[in-house]
Amino acid sequence: MIYGMGIDIVEVRRMEEIIQKWGGRFVARVFSQGEIAYCTSCALPAMHYAARFAVKESFLKSLGMGLGMGLCLRDIEVTSGRQGKPEVRLRGKAEDTLRRLGIGAVHLSLSHTRQSATAVVVLEKG
Repeated sequence: MIYGMGIDIVEVRRMEEIIQKWGGRFVARVFSQGEIAYCTSCALPAMHYAARFAVKESFLKSLGMGLGMGLCLRDIEVTSGRQGKPEVRLRGKAEDTLRRLGIGAVHLSLSHTRQSATAVVVLEKG
């Protein structure tokens, strides 16, 4: 049974502007070390940061939450699974929240272009 679903879109240009303005402080506050390592290894880091930010927002929306409502964005991490499939790895309060709600699976799809990044998260009870 589906518990919740969230979708988000992020403009790559906007992410680039935020990173230029706030630099490492923003990146370190929002992204895990693994995400930072991955994004900085890419030719267009802002595009990949934007996609990961869209995942974090989509995840919060799937819970009926927003930014600043108690979950640390670094605890919502995008990783690559088998054959490069994007997956969500949770830690801390994010992981505890899903366990408490009885969520058994997190389904994720993301896509990006040079202009925008989008993500969809579906939470499944189980």
